[in-house]
Amino acid sequence: MADLENLYQAFRQIGEDPAQIINPETAFLVAYGHDIIGLQSVEGVQISAHAGAEGIEAQITVQQGRHIDTPVHLCFGLFERYGAQNITLQLTLQGGSRATFWSHCLFTTPEVARHAMSATVNIETDAALTYNEVHYHGLSGAIEVIPQAQVNVGVRARYRADFSLIQGRVGRLLIDYVVKVAEDGVAELTSKIYGREDDAIRLREVVSLDGARARGLIKSRVAVEDDATAEILGATYGNAADARGHVDCLEIVRDRASASAVPEVRVSHPQAKVTHEAAIGSVDQQQLETLMARGLSPAEAVDRIILGMLG
Repeated sequence: MADLENLYQAFRQIGEDPAQIINPETAFLVAYGHDIIGLQSVEGVQISAHAGAEGIEAQITVQQGRHIDTPVHLCFGLFERYGAQNITLQLTLQGGSRATFWSHCLFTTPEVARHAMSATVNIETDAALTYNEVHYHGLSGAIEVIPQAQVNVGVRARYRADFSLIQGRVGRLLIDYVVKVAEDGVAELTSKIYGREDDAIRLREVVSLDGARARGLIKSRVAVEDDATAEILGATYGNAADARGHVDCLEIVRDRASASAVPEVRVSHPQAKVTHEAAIGSVDQQQLETLMARGLSPAEAVDRIILGMLG
């Protein structure tokens, strides 16, 4: 796997052990730009992919009733100074299956790059998916990331998604996720983003609770400083009896940065309930003073508070 050396080096730079990610017992898909560098299915997880001039199309299926103990790894990135990557992903968890996915998006090298992901995710009856997407960027600030997803959470199914972009410059980020939840299904979406300089963050997450007793949570934690901007929309719709949803948005603003939060809640069934809370402001003064009293400079104390919020 000599072609994976760039990936191994990138993982070592961010403190990850590549041997724990890509090994004979792990299902994985590795793509640089529009080239598929590595692909491996394992028992219970079938991965197929096709690379063309316009991008990569991938289909991943976790088979009926299979519980996959080892995380499935998706590794996307660019290692040239300039480039683009378009990914179309069809992900299916068949009935009763369970799996955890880690999507590593590595853009530490490019000066100018565009990464676009269009995903359709189907989580069938009694299935459970945890999807962790972590971005590692360099300092150029000219990276454009455009992830879109349509997620269908089936009866009694569970979906948990965590998005993180806190290392390096964000650049331009445009997230658009729509999640539909069926009877007794659960969806939890968490995002953690740190914008600097002139980064631009646009985050739109919609959870539609369409089945009886469906549950949904949207939780966003965003920090912006310098001249960065953030626009956050978290929407939850209660469309069925005993559906319950909550939108929780917290943003920290420093310097000349600006942020907005629009928690949208809508109920179309008299027995549904949806709540929201949003807070935008500066670093907590008491926390700041406590850390400075322990010897940290003001800048160090602010960074410690923000990184603590982002986890």
